[in-house]
Amino acid sequence: MVLNEGNQSSVTTFILLGFSEYPPLQVPLFLALLTIYTVTLLGNLGIIVVIRINPNLHTPMYFFLSHLSILDICYSSVFTPKLLEILVVDDRAISFKACMAQFFFVCAFVITEMFMLAVMAYDRLVAVCKPLLYTVTMSHKLCALLVAASYTWGGICSLTITYSLLGLSFCGSNTINHFGCEYSAILSLACSDPYFSQMMCFIISTFNEASSLLIILSSYVFIVVTIIKMPSTGGCRKAFSTCASHLTAITIFHGTILLLYCVPNSTSSWLLVRVATVFFTVLIPMLNPLIYSLRNKDVKDTVRSFRNIKLLSHSIEFK
Repeated sequence: MVLNEGNQSSVTTFILLGFSEYPPLQVPLFLALLTIYTVTLLGNLGIIVVIRINPNLHTPMYFFLSHLSILDICYSSVFTPKLLEILVVDDRAISFKACMAQFFFVCAFVITEMFMLAVMAYDRLVAVCKPLLYTVTMSHKLCALLVAASYTWGGICSLTITYSLLGLSFCGSNTINHFGCEYSAILSLACSDPYFSQMMCFIISTFNEASSLLIILSSYVFIVVTIIKMPSTGGCRKAFSTCASHLTAITIFHGTILLLYCVPNSTSSWLLVRVATVFFTVLIPMLNPLIYSLRNKDVKDTVRSFRNIKLLSHSIEFK
């Protein structure tokens, strides 16, 4: 929808194309993504519940992991419901305000998760390199401060980029060649000079990606050096196993970000952008709980003991 204001018009509603150019795929995509989204919610909620019910998991590492699961639920829930809706409903409209709100929350949660993974890398650094001082160094106060700082910084960065988008005028086409309000898709519709917004996004994105990766890489350099110096192979194996899940999550998360924002702006690349965004906003939040639960002995033991308690209670009731 476009409103006329004097000699100028402004867009008040956007139309999301989604995957409308592939009609036969609409229903299969809907069923597949609905299944993935359900597993995402159940998996991440399961991780949070397991951490809360087991006192042995009330440690800094699992405190950060529970917040990682919260972030996965949040940013997956911003994009996925709208994607599911436009796959089965003819009305693909989204208001300008709702579009900006969607972009703000996705951007905030993604940046927050970026630094949450960096915080988790620092946590592993202290656990491996200074095990005797771990509980003292990673105090409850410091952990809460690191989490609060991650959320706050994510909100500030997202607010800045969103504000730069609000300064643009949208007076031409209102059709977004995407299933959500992704930055490059919104920017392609602007009829005013997007230079300021592009510069703000570039500076913030580059700083966040570079700084978070610097924290992660430098932490793991010290971790690897410490592991190599360990006299026993058992100690090396245990130290590496505590970092393996985190390294896998980091590789998938940052690898997808770099792929998504290194794609050249061209008509032929829009399909790749959409597919990468689906992977980033739908698949990664599902993979994280699987990565941490399948490779984590403490989580598996808690689930196993919880299952045994349920079986025991059922047998008692049957008797």
